[in-house]
Amino acid sequence: MQKMFSLAAIAAAALSAAPAAAESVSASAQAKAHGVILQPLTLTRIEDLDFGTVIASSTAGTVTINADTSARTTTGGVTGVPNYPGQRGLFGGAGTAFQPVVLTLKAPSVLVSESNPSDIIEVEEMVLDNNNQTDRTINSTAAFFVGVGGTFNIAASQPNGSYSAPFELTAEYQ
Repeated sequence: MQKMFSLAAIAAAALSAAPAAAESVSASAQAKAHGVILQPLTLTRIEDLDFGTVIASSTAGTVTINADTSARTTTGGVTGVPNYPGQRGLFGGAGTAFQPVVLTLKAPSVLVSESNPSDIIEVEEMVLDNNNQTDRTINSTAAFFVGVGGTFNIAASQPNGSYSAPFELTAEYQ
């Protein structure tokens, strides 16, 4: 029995002394490189916002231009001249179809008389069409349009003149 045990021990030692065949261990996976190319976004003024011609009185009031329809309304002592009703501001944009854009409107706080810079009209608010919706999606023709309206406070006995101020509309891809 001892001989068998010795032979088994010698065989085991021989097996452990022999180098084992090295097994190769590797793994691989595939992935995609991805990106989206968009057309440059453009935005162009089509029409200026114009509250038209109004007549001031000894009572203050407002003039409002609807951002969706261009309709003008007045309150208080302000009367609109029918032949000069004004209009909403209108912008046209273009970019990649079906892409979302976000709009930012930077409105002035006052309009300034072109003949006397100390005469001003307070801008109560300026708004975008579609209930002042700032998130839009470019349509299938790769275009979008934005109307801008506002409310302007006309002081009692507001001085005559042509009043203006720049404003800015910005569109950015989301």
